[in-house]
Parts: sequence; structure tokens; C-alpha cells
Amino acid sequence: MKTSPIRISLIATTLVFATAGTANAAGCLKGAVVGGVAGHYAGHHAVVGAVGGCMVGRHLAKQHAQQQAAERQAAQAQ
Repeated sequence: MKTSPIRISLIATTLVFATAGTANAAGCLKGAVVGGVAGHYAGHHAVVGAVGGCMVGRHLAKQHAQQQAAERQAAQAQ
């Protein structure tokens, strides 16, 4: 039984959105879009690019949130 690329893409997208809750979605959607486009142009690997972009986008959003929290904490300490 051969699975079509569209079916694989739909399953992968569903899994990505099912595992990313609303509280953890910061940066994921933007990263997924950028990664998907980059993956598409880098050899038709849009799904792999979208998953990787989601992970990177989430990581960067988490770092940004931690930096803002540290700045707020430093401002309150003064």
C-alpha cells in the first residue's frame, strides 16, 4: 500500500498541531510557515521544514519570554 505525499503531509500537520497546545504555540506557527517554505524550496521537504521551523520558533519564543521576565525582575528590584 503506497501512501501519497499529501496524506503524509496531512497526518504530520495534524500531529504537529495536536501536540502543540495553545499555551506552547508561541513562535510555532510563524516558524512552521517559514520552515515549510524553506523546506519546499530545498528539495520538496516542506513538512520536515515546517516541523523543524516550529521547534526553532518555539525555542526562540521561549528565550525571548525568559529575557523579558529577567528584565522585568531587574526593573522591580531597583
